[in-house]
Amino acid sequence: KSSPIADVVFGVDNTFAGRATDAGIIDGALTPTNFGDVCFNYDKVWFAQRNLAAPNTVVDLIKPAYRNLTVVENPNTSSTGLSFLAATVDKFGENGWQNYWKQLEANGLKVVDGWETAYYTEFSGSSGKGDYPIVLSYASSPADEVTASGQSRTAIIDDGCFRQTEYAGLLAGAKNPKGAQAVIDYLLSPKFQATFPTAMYMYPIVSDTVIPATWSKHTSIASRTYGDQLDINTNRTSWLEAWSAIFE
Repeated sequence: KSSPIADVVFGVDNTFAGRATDAGIIDGALTPTNFGDVCFNYDKVWFAQRNLAAPNTVVDLIKPAYRNLTVVENPNTSSTGLSFLAATVDKFGENGWQNYWKQLEANGLKVVDGWETAYYTEFSGSSGKGDYPIVLSYASSPADEVTASGQSRTAIIDDGCFRQTEYAGLLAGAKNPKGAQAVIDYLLSPKFQATFPTAMYMYPIVSDTVIPATWSKHTSIASRTYGDQLDINTNRTSWLEAWSAIFE
């Protein structure tokens, strides 16, 4: 903090941005650069082959029909997992979210450390062809699973989603603040904004940026997101402790 090795930070998201600003490591305000909706994805082929209706809501995931079918990321080690934890606090309330997670755990929920393991190893609808047809991922992920027929193998559960926003910011004590601002300006430029869908599978923050045709066809932002108004920074530690007690 007192002697930063860099001038600018890029990629901190709204589940942890408050920690950075409260610690005084950011000079001024953070600048949003991109966003993505954390939502559950499901393997359409898996469900069709078994003649089982795909889940429509996150409440469906605690039903017996979907036992042992869902994999999520640990909120202690994954921003994606923390995003969904915040969404459940908002959706089910301070008096209900822990019971929801207990029911998920009792219904065979699998928890892994990070998104890549969940999506590319455990999920049946990705290249890893794992055993779990429901995974916590992003609303944009179906665009990465388009088959030769032009259709996506996966779809999202448009419920219980969290709007994850990522930021860039000037570090306090930066030796080259002018250069840092130039980096931030470049991240917001049309050239760089256009790379977010293909390079990071996130939506550009600049609204008039052209997105790929596959995104226009196979992705959409969530119809409603949860957790936007929560004080995540104040409650993060207590939520994680309560969540960890369920899965200890």
